[in-house]
Amino acid sequence: MFRFLILSGYFEWMMYLQVSGKLNQYINVHYIYLVYLTMALSLLLSLVQLKLWVEKSEGKENDHHHHGHEHGLTKRSQKLAAYLLLSLPLIAGTLFPTISLDTTIVEAKGFSFPVSKESVGDPEMNTQYLKPDTSIYYNKDDYDKQMDELLAKYQENDVLQVIDENYLEVMELIYNYPNTFVGKKLSYDGFDYQTTKDQTYNFLFRFGIIHCVADSGVFGLMMRLPENAQVTNNQWLHVEGTIELDYFEPFKRQLPALAVEKIQPIETPKNQYVYRSF
Repeated sequence: MFRFLILSGYFEWMMYLQVSGKLNQYINVHYIYLVYLTMALSLLLSLVQLKLWVEKSEGKENDHHHHGHEHGLTKRSQKLAAYLLLSLPLIAGTLFPTISLDTTIVEAKGFSFPVSKESVGDPEMNTQYLKPDTSIYYNKDDYDKQMDELLAKYQENDVLQVIDENYLEVMELIYNYPNTFVGKKLSYDGFDYQTTKDQTYNFLFRFGIIHCVADSGVFGLMMRLPENAQVTNNQWLHVEGTIELDYFEPFKRQLPALAVEKIQPIETPKNQYVYRSF
């Protein structure tokens, strides 16, 4: 009975995340087919467990019982431990609310470049800031080949329009090849993040997911705003400007930046995350 409840719970939880629109805060939406596969398997296995439980409750015995013994966990403590481990994802999903990230998480963690050493649950994964870095998923030759193909796609464009679908790949290219993109026009949406270290710096960020929430990060560019611009921390903006290199004193280095020429407040998007396409 417990096996049926746990497996059906998996199915119902994933169905809830899908219907409520919260699933995209856990995984890259391009991998949604894996969720459907898991839902189907959970439903199938839960029905199998239900059938076995009904048969057992009706006094029918399976082949293992006919042989006078049964395999698997026999001690009560072993069964309780196994059920508890299987139930942990459901318990965590129920007790811990799903929330969209904003500047408070940046303020709490700070950010570094190009990749922080801070882990998010998995010691093999790194929280990323500013620059999306997919090189950790490829060997050097395959990564260089992919970057060359993407560079050929964008480097001839004098105007770059960054949208949700290409946000992470364009940002990765700009940080990898800043001199190639200096002088080009760029427009994109994001939320303003202000940090004061000797002086005030403004960044325009989006939270992005490369594969899953374990490798999520905050990505975007430093902005040089017009003198009369009035923006507030965590405000969503559409900006247009020219890519340049600007010195960021806290890092003691130049960063790709956007000299903003046009700025417009916008509504917070329904889905605040962007995802990497592979």
